[in-house]
Amino acid sequence: MTHNRRMEPDLVLAAFDVEVRRSVRPDGSGARIEADPLVVRWVGANGRGWSGIAWSGLGDADADAVIAAQVAYFAARGEEFEWKLYDYDRPPDLGGRLLAAGFAAAGEESLMVTEVSSVPTQVDLPPGVRLLPVTGEAGVALMADVHERVFGTDSSRLGRSALAQVRDHPDAVAMVVATAGDQPICSARIEFLPGSSFASLWGGGRCPTGVAGASIAP
Repeated sequence: MTHNRRMEPDLVLAAFDVEVRRSVRPDGSGARIEADPLVVRWVGANGRGWSGIAWSGLGDADADAVIAAQVAYFAARGEEFEWKLYDYDRPPDLGGRLLAAGFAAAGEESLMVTEVSSVPTQVDLPPGVRLLPVTGEAGVALMADVHERVFGTDSSRLGRSALAQVRDHPDAVAMVVATAGDQPICSARIEFLPGSSFASLWGGGRCPTGVAGASIAP
């Protein structure tokens, strides 16, 4: 008899915590991962890539001190960082404690998990739209430019991180840019997490164009 964890959200979240949030395996971007029993801290290489707290397991008694220690750590590096906060993280008032420590809340995001076998593999593209695999510096620059225009954020750090992955660990990532004619309109990437049964999808936003219904899947 096999056990299907698709029917057990708690088991999926537990696996996600162990294999993704608490993973100490490098992702190919050059980041350094530092783990202890209370936090997993990602430190971008020379300001390249994402830095922050990927996981925390705090209690009422130690939360404020641990938060202060992480703020001091990144302040000493002169670096901004993000604290990934999930609604099941503890203590229950962790969000309020982070705000009190000077963090600013960003927009809410949703965690969605599905099995690869349930995802369609065929890409339905409108006429005139094609997909360009990203394999080098020029493609990374296109992808980062689309990301910046779609989401309105500086993509320089994303570009440096993605280029390091493509150059040094191409098996850890797949990226694609969609174009309408010669105009890049969409980009997306999938990151394969070493030693994990999870992979993560990012991007997918589309630039305003006259092409309707463009869709993309890595």
